[in-house]
Amino acid sequence: VPPPLSPQAFPLPSLSRRLPTLLVACGPAQTGAIGLVCARHLRSFVGDTGTRRCRCRCRLQVQLINDAYNAVVDAVLGAEAEVAEGTEPCAAVLATLKHVRIPIVSLDVPSGWVAGRGGSSDLRPDVLVSLGAPKEAARRFQGRRHFLAGRFVPEELQRKFGISPRRYPGSDCVVAL
Repeated sequence: VPPPLSPQAFPLPSLSRRLPTLLVACGPAQTGAIGLVCARHLRSFVGDTGTRRCRCRCRLQVQLINDAYNAVVDAVLGAEAEVAEGTEPCAAVLATLKHVRIPIVSLDVPSGWVAGRGGSSDLRPDVLVSLGAPKEAARRFQGRRHFLAGRFVPEELQRKFGISPRRYPGSDCVVAL
């Protein structure tokens, strides 16, 4: 997973704080696990970070999030949105993400969107990081930047779905679309 505060997506002069601060919001399923991996990598690259296991008191914290962070990584629901969107604690987190004013970086499929149909919620991420291959929902993405992460689509699937692998620079595992 690319650094969500990548200079490609967020040049340092565009950030409102001297030190990049990032909230990684993780859900209970696969996308949440990917968010935890993202947070772990960020900790490795950035250094000591405050890590907390939070339960939701989110509705009251929109302004706190806007004031304390440069961006939010949305790893709450992803492709499993149809099943989990209305359940707690995901519903409260999603309601909060819809109201933050700072940039949102969604992993794979923005929370609340249906992978095969697209934007069904009010969540409008600024950056989308598609994992493996863009999902059908990515056609409706209207944010600033779209990245493809991962060199892990098996050849058999590439042939079956007519996917031509992207050229990744050097040893990078992320490419801008």
